[in-house]
Amino acid sequence: MNPLDPLDAAMMTAEWVSSPMHVGAVLILSPPDDAGPDYVDDLYRRTLAGNDPIDPRLRKYPHRGVDTGGMWVWRHMNPVDVSQHCQRRTVSGDGFWRLIGELDALRLDSSRPMWMSYLIDGLDDGRFAFYIKVHHTVTDGVAGFQMITDALSDDPSRRSMPPFYADRRPEPAPSPSAGLVSRLVAPLRSLTDAAASGAGLIGKVATGEIATVFDALVGHTTALPLGAPFTRFNGRPGPERAVAAGSWAKERIHAVREAAGVTGNDVLTAMAAGVVRRWLGDRRELPERPLVAACPITVRDHEHDSPDDQHGNKFGLWMCPLATDLDDPLARLDAIHRSMSEGKRWVGKRGAAASLLTNAGSIAATAIGPLLPFTPKVRTGYNLPISHVRGPAAEMYWNGARVEEMYPVSTVYDGHALNITTCLYADRVGFGYAAGLDVVPDIEKFIPLTEECLAELEDALEVG
Repeated sequence: MNPLDPLDAAMMTAEWVSSPMHVGAVLILSPPDDAGPDYVDDLYRRTLAGNDPIDPRLRKYPHRGVDTGGMWVWRHMNPVDVSQHCQRRTVSGDGFWRLIGELDALRLDSSRPMWMSYLIDGLDDGRFAFYIKVHHTVTDGVAGFQMITDALSDDPSRRSMPPFYADRRPEPAPSPSAGLVSRLVAPLRSLTDAAASGAGLIGKVATGEIATVFDALVGHTTALPLGAPFTRFNGRPGPERAVAAGSWAKERIHAVREAAGVTGNDVLTAMAAGVVRRWLGDRRELPERPLVAACPITVRDHEHDSPDDQHGNKFGLWMCPLATDLDDPLARLDAIHRSMSEGKRWVGKRGAAASLLTNAGSIAATAIGPLLPFTPKVRTGYNLPISHVRGPAAEMYWNGARVEEMYPVSTVYDGHALNITTCLYADRVGFGYAAGLDVVPDIEKFIPLTEECLAELEDALEVG
């Protein structure tokens, strides 16, 4: 048996009792200049008729039953019926993001590999789009974007390119030791390694808890497990989803970054903080205490990670107070910068597993509370996740079609019914907003609010 690691098993169990847990991306493309009127039709036909080998990570699916003793294990499907995973949709008018919300609300079928790709036409100027979603047990947001961008090229003349789900890895050389004995010993070796590292992990968690409490009480750079105020984002979202996205020139973000002496991600987080502050304020729901964001911090080692590691879940977690109680946008930006600077040092020192375990109280307070019938709605662990994904630095193409925009569509779950993720692509930064439709029924308003918050920072720093 090939068991799921504890984090992935927890995700599957959590999805079983609550909301879907997949991550997604939207790519909007313009056809090549030589494209005919049936370009998208031909594209879809070629996809279904293709016989590209499927990436092994996209052939596996989770299983739990009597035969596994109730434990989650990976099984592999071969062959994979691509027609069950690649579908076609058409939109008209301004219904594109509404359709993305409807597709995002659909659960992935756990009886087969947990990913879907939708080819969507009907956009203005002949453009088309891909909406791709993959279960969080298969990939995190960073690796998921990498999986997609690996299928693209910066050469507009390149053709006959395989789809994102094709296997691009070199064929591994056969190992003479990969026989029955090796397969029997491997689980024991894993258990031995885990036991050997357990003492170190416990030590990191223990010191991490002490450091977190100290930082929260003295430095105000993080939050205690019940340090966030309860907001509408911390309830249980209904089955429907709302998605909105927009992009801004990277040079505007960099101008604010340089003038303020912070990082680009700090600026993006401050913009997101300003958006939720304004939106809640317009509804007279802004708490006096600052909102808290759960911010993933990658610990990925691109030089030493194996190909499987590059597409797995490798991130730590930091609770960042968003200073939404402050009117001054620069003071808000400075508070976020100080918190995230400390968070990077903290996660880097303790590692992904220790940081996740240290923040288990905040995660539990946020995710479990909405499942209980009589939970006091006063405090919670955090209010929303905010994460940043780096896409390709150059303009990309797929079989001659230019990728104009790339947007993340991240997980919405009980306790965090709003998720904000940004993506840096070429000379633009895309903001992807995903929420429960009943929680944020007017999510399209987040787009002009994002522009207002960026302009506010520019005005305060006298840039732009």
